[in-house]
Amino acid sequence: MNILCIGDIVGKPGREFINNRLPKLITEHKIDFIIANGENSAHGVGITRSTYEELLYAGVDVITLGNHAWSKKEVTEFIEDKLNIIRPANFPSNNPGRGYTILEKHGKRIAVINLCGRVYMDSYNNPFEKADEILEKIKDKADIIIVDFHAEATSEKLALGWYLDGRVTAVFGTHTHVQTSDERLLPKGTGYITDVGMTGPYDSILGVDKDIIIKKFVTMMPSKFEVADGKAIFCAILLEVDDNKLKSIKRLSINEE
Repeated sequence: MNILCIGDIVGKPGREFINNRLPKLITEHKIDFIIANGENSAHGVGITRSTYEELLYAGVDVITLGNHAWSKKEVTEFIEDKLNIIRPANFPSNNPGRGYTILEKHGKRIAVINLCGRVYMDSYNNPFEKADEILEKIKDKADIIIVDFHAEATSEKLALGWYLDGRVTAVFGTHTHVQTSDERLLPKGTGYITDVGMTGPYDSILGVDKDIIIKKFVTMMPSKFEVADGKAIFCAILLEVDDNKLKSIKRLSINEE
């Protein structure tokens, strides 16, 4: 089974790349299951019902979120009823939605867990303890377990990767929008990468119009962020799983032509 994990989809440029290019990638790489972080898919922050439906129509199986999960209030109107969109599991327990899901495809039970980091982020619940809690709940209920760790600090991401080594199929980082080149198989068989990267406008600063960000750094004055225009970059990892064990992890980075 080939599983594609797509980094933060940013705004219209990111969605258009997914709409236009994902079907070809599915065929080319014989992809069976797709996970995508969609917390920036609506105008650069949050997710709406229309962008949620757009990503599913393009072929995404599970949408994960992050610290901007509630930036668009309408997500709370449908997230409770959907098994294919999840928010970080270590959000406060009274938040709507779920922090993990298990879907079956091609005879395999695939669990996807979403967690949010705490270093340089808000004061979420302990992601390590939450991971333990979920893994205990889904014991013997999943053949493959993938974790999207939406976090800022490299050290925290690495720590969770090592902490879960041998207990999950893969841990991939999101949030920084910059793809790292440290994909690897950890000693006990878990795949790991610090950050998958961004799927969004290439000539930008983390997806935002570069002139706005530069001006903010120069003047230190507040600015309204706008998603940049132009061609997109696609960042993802491809996981090859055989007999429920990860055989390889491959980094993908494609510039729109």
